[in-house]
Amino acid sequence: MNGNGLLVYRLLLAVDIQGYSKRDTREQLQAQHLLTRALDRAARAVGLERAGWDKQVGGDGELATLPEDVDPAPVAGDFVITLAAELRGLNRDRDGGPALRVRLALHHGTMTAGPFGPAGDAPIVVQRLLDSAPLRRLLADDPDRDVAYVVSESLYGDVVQTGFCALPPAAFQPIKVSAKGAVFRGHMLTGEAASRGAAGRGERDGPGGHSPAPPISGARVLDFARLVTPQRA
Repeated sequence: MNGNGLLVYRLLLAVDIQGYSKRDTREQLQAQHLLTRALDRAARAVGLERAGWDKQVGGDGELATLPEDVDPAPVAGDFVITLAAELRGLNRDRDGGPALRVRLALHHGTMTAGPFGPAGDAPIVVQRLLDSAPLRRLLADDPDRDVAYVVSESLYGDVVQTGFCALPPAAFQPIKVSAKGAVFRGHMLTGEAASRGAAGRGERDGPGGHSPAPPISGARVLDFARLVTPQRA
């Protein structure tokens, strides 16, 4: 992005590692490397390279602005499913230490580049949703869940509900977040009615009677089921 005050409309992704401050230095470094690996693989699964993302990083996660030509549907669906599968595999195979579990938020909106990172409503919205109490509770209350995922209200309406997203709208639950005198609304992936949504996706037609995306394969349905109702081996 240019730093000349140009207003742009972009997809933003924010991710945060649960319990990062409770890890010792070696565990923190390991968590950073493992999360980077999982994010890289999930991005490549939807045809993206994170080297092209504009990232504002912290020790426990990052705020990423994706390129302007990125299709938001596979990021909102397939990317999340793949990330959950990657983390599940890492946690299953880990040799001691805490599991790598994350909160993930997605939003698209207006912003502009600044010397300390993106400025505007979009980065504020995605960060407020990422830090929201409902999303934190979702991860804290289910120790077998690897990813707690929320999308903004606008992204839910513009992307998830279109049928082009691999995650069905019925699997999301609306949330409202009040922070610093403002209200932020989003939709959190809980998995309610998820089995019907995943099983029926291949039978639904999109606008004009055409299927918006290929049916989810058997393996993809299994990944989706594990994302919304996770079970560790």
